Amino acid sequence: MKITGTALQTLHTAFNASFQRGLGQAETSYRAIATVINSTTRATEYGWLGKLPKMREWLGDRVINGVQAHGYAIKNRDFELTIGVDRNDIEDDHLGVYAPLFEEMGMATAAHPDEMVWELWQAAFDTPCYDGQNFFDTDHPVLDADGAKTTVSNMQAGAGPAWFLIDDTRALKPLIFQSRKSFEFVAKDKPTDDNVFNKKEFQYGVDGRDNVGFGFWQFSFGSKAALDGDNYGAARAAMRNLKGDYGRKLGIRPKTLIVPPSLEKKGLQLINAQNDAAGATNVWQGTAKLMVAEWLDG
Repeated sequence: MKITGTALQTLHTAFNASFQRGLGQAETSYRAIATVINSTTRATEYGWLGKLPKMREWLGDRVINGVQAHGYAIKNRDFELTIGVDRNDIEDDHLGVYAPLFEEMGMATAAHPDEMVWELWQAAFDTPCYDGQNFFDTDHPVLDADGAKTTVSNMQAGAGPAWFLIDDTRALKPLIFQSRKSFEFVAKDKPTDDNVFNKKEFQYGVDGRDNVGFGFWQFSFGSKAALDGDNYGAARAAMRNLKGDYGRKLGIRPKTLIVPPSLEKKGLQLINAQNDAAGATNVWQGTAKLMVAEWLDG
């Protein structure tokens, strides 16, 4: 192939088409646990995570629900993925290997939010959220009905693979995927570009800016105890009985059970089977949707 402007433009179009094909083939799951929020600055503050609003009877002046100064911010990070194409491969029409490579680039780009979100979710037992406690923790601070400080839990201890319950009916999911700049396919493919002149390499890549962080811990429950009826029932009860500051009920509804692949069978038995292992009626049948998260360890 003779390297001309027209030939390079055709090549760019073909590589981009392969990238887009891969982008469209990827199946993502991060939106099940993360709300996508568009960011317009280097970092976005989420001080309002300390306040769950509640309707009140209007007596006298309005009571303004202010934002608590938790100082929780998510700073955007830069990400890129670049492929180099040797000039000799273009001149020798040795380009067949690049189509699947650019398709994989598209799939990797689409999977990027999944990798970010599920990695943070996996680490949530050991990573602090807006209130300074680990996201899944036994000591989240709240105020009781009298305004005294107390603590509540959204986790069960154990030594097994982690499983989770979430309320995914709320406006905000347990995690936040913060998008600052969507990924864009770009090229440095002019014969006069430094990478071509110095390295005889045409470069094609994508780059974007985003990050992940925690939302309301109240909307999720994490457990490393055995996945059985007793522990599942205790987790559901803990979520449904959860109260906010001053004893206010939050109306949490555990709607989705999330398990790693190793717990898929137990999850199916717990949620779908008509009878338990002892042959008795399975009282937990149909109480939640089952989601098997391929990105989770265990």
